Amino acid sequence: MRHGPFGRRKETILCSSDKTDMNRHHYSLFVHGCRFIFLLRQDPSGEKKYKPAEFHWKLTQVCDEEWHHYVLNVEIPRVTLYVDGVSHEPFSVTEEYPLHPSRIETQLVVGACWQEYSGVESDNETEPVPVAPAGCWTFPSGGDLHMTQFFRGDLAGLTIRSGKLTDKKVIDCLYTCKEGLDLQVPEDGGRGVKVQANPGRSVLTVEAEDVGELEKALQHVTYLNSRQFPTPGVRRLRLTSTARCFNEAACALVPPVDGSVMVLQPEEPKISLSGVHHFARAASEFESSEGVFLFPELRIISTVTREVEPNGEGDEDPTVQESLVSEEIVHDLDTCEVTVEGEELNPEQESLEVDMARLQHKGIEVSRSDLGVVFTGVDTMASYEEALHLLRYRNWNSRSLLDRKFKLVCSELNGRYISNEFQVEVNVIHTASPMEHASHMAAQPQFVHPEHRSFVDLSGHNLANPHPFAVVPSTATVVIVVCVSFLVFMIILGVFRIRAAHQRTMRDQDTGKESEMDWDDSALTITVNPMETYEDQHSEEEEEEEEEEESEDGEEEDDVTSAESESSEEEEEGGEHGDQQPANRQQQLEWDDSTLSY
Repeated sequence: MRHGPFGRRKETILCSSDKTDMNRHHYSLFVHGCRFIFLLRQDPSGEKKYKPAEFHWKLTQVCDEEWHHYVLNVEIPRVTLYVDGVSHEPFSVTEEYPLHPSRIETQLVVGACWQEYSGVESDNETEPVPVAPAGCWTFPSGGDLHMTQFFRGDLAGLTIRSGKLTDKKVIDCLYTCKEGLDLQVPEDGGRGVKVQANPGRSVLTVEAEDVGELEKALQHVTYLNSRQFPTPGVRRLRLTSTARCFNEAACALVPPVDGSVMVLQPEEPKISLSGVHHFARAASEFESSEGVFLFPELRIISTVTREVEPNGEGDEDPTVQESLVSEEIVHDLDTCEVTVEGEELNPEQESLEVDMARLQHKGIEVSRSDLGVVFTGVDTMASYEEALHLLRYRNWNSRSLLDRKFKLVCSELNGRYISNEFQVEVNVIHTASPMEHASHMAAQPQFVHPEHRSFVDLSGHNLANPHPFAVVPSTATVVIVVCVSFLVFMIILGVFRIRAAHQRTMRDQDTGKESEMDWDDSALTITVNPMETYEDQHSEEEEEEEEEEESEDGEEEDDVTSAESESSEEEEEGGEHGDQQPANRQQQLEWDDSTLSY
């Protein structure tokens, strides 16, 4: 809120008053001069005694025209005001009787107050504002209701939180930025140096009587950023100096100096969710009051990847490269969301539940809907693990349920760093009942066979179809098996017959070829020729005579070269062999007809 010195009129920040008939203020927060006042008229009670009703604070921050952060913790009879994170106790408390019981509705207004206008406005010069097209509303009390006591200032935000007080740690986080300026004056120096800083430490004021001491002090001004994952970017700085001169009419003006600080990109964490992705439970567990825990073994870890420089001289050795090392770190989470995959939750038969009694001492809040469950609040990863371990799923009509799928995602810094999607599938194990198998035959008992049938206990097995009529009758199963077996037998028989016919054909072809190569010697008579020996002797004598004649002819022809003699000899030899072979063949093929009788 930012407010200036606008006189001693009431300026309402927040007001809850009667909507009709009466002009009572149930609770109100307003500024009166430089005073900050909170009014609370307690609800009617049987005790007729005074109770604390109006709390007054006198603060310079109310009328200095600067932005300040205000937090008001109300826990009757104690009310604490925090201005820029610093607590202030009221200097004056006024007591009044509680309100009388009534059924009149209240009107809540921000920046003004809804109350009766009697024609005289002692504490506000603003004209009344009509709220109906025909003018003001008139009631039997005689006064007109209108807006009054307008606030003349600036509001950056307003939050009303009922049922829970804001922790001091949260207040510090809201108003105090984790980055700012700091000055640590050394012990050996800094004599006569005064240092002042605003609550957010964005403005640092240093005063000194000596220029040398001031210069030494400014050399120790530092920029601090305590965030684990700071936002990268440029931080602008400005140094403004003012000189105070004594015994001089005018002092020299010192020009301002601008500078900047660069915040580099931090090492981003990688949030990993791990655990059991798929499991099955009996239907009775889903229908029980405990239900089924969805994340019994969930593990949340966060790691950062850093570059490690090599030990050698990397500039001289090009083969040396930087290595990446993953390190586990610990930080907070602010949101974990569990959503249902597929159809939304049916509130009539299923729900997601958390034991809130075990989360009272943690800074985690739970909100549920038909889409899932959302865990919010800044807390450690271990606390979120414990909270998610308590999440259970119930379904008190699991007969028609086969499976359910859920998805879990966690984040840090309002979604700046998001984890992986952890999916869980839960299957329902249905126990088969003997009556369900025989229910289709119960209407016609004459068709039931008299033999005894024993049923097998199927508890602990996951049936593919839990419906009772999904079981195939045994007779139909036998018929199907017989038909398939007969078809397979016919196929095998056909293949065997085709193979046998092919082998028979190949065997007949091989037998025909062998019979064509055999001689038919059934009507053949072989007779030896007695003249064959005489012809052989006679042919040998003729060959010897021819050789002698050829040798005599060779001696007489001396002018023939050795080459020509050799060629002639080869030709003669070839001719002799050629003549001799037909003669021998002719002798062998001649029939001996001396023994034949004509």
